[in-house]
Amino acid sequence: MLRRAVLTVVLSSLPLLSLANEPETPTGLKGGKVISVDEAGALAKSKGAVFIDTRSTLNFGKGHVPGAISVAYKEKSDKVESFDGSQDQFEFAKIPADKAAKIVFYSDGPTGWKSYKAAVLSIKQGYSNVMYLRGGFTDWSAKGLPVER
Repeated sequence: MLRRAVLTVVLSSLPLLSLANEPETPTGLKGGKVISVDEAGALAKSKGAVFIDTRSTLNFGKGHVPGAISVAYKEKSDKVESFDGSQDQFEFAKIPADKAAKIVFYSDGPTGWKSYKAAVLSIKQGYSNVMYLRGGFTDWSAKGLPVER
């Protein structure tokens, strides 16, 4: 019985251990801007930007930035700055067609490659006001900012 309990604890910790080993996203965004949670909060409050949540629809449903649009990034490429975006899927039709629109991409946090990749690909598509909330929803909720469910 004790061995089963220990095994259960070890196995239930595995997802947490794998997240701890995830590489962090770059701290810069060529052609765009990395923003802090305070900057993102001000943009959300003033309705000065469109927020794109690149997490899964399940995580989006658990809570997101108020008014954010769910556009799940389907990632198969490596978690490196020079990723091959052709291996991934992102529905550009769900983000504003206006390439001058202010857009904030976010996912979980500094290991949230989905939002980084969506931001990079958007810049490559010609979007000129791309922002990346590197701290993601983790920093947003830790700061006590409003959450919509």
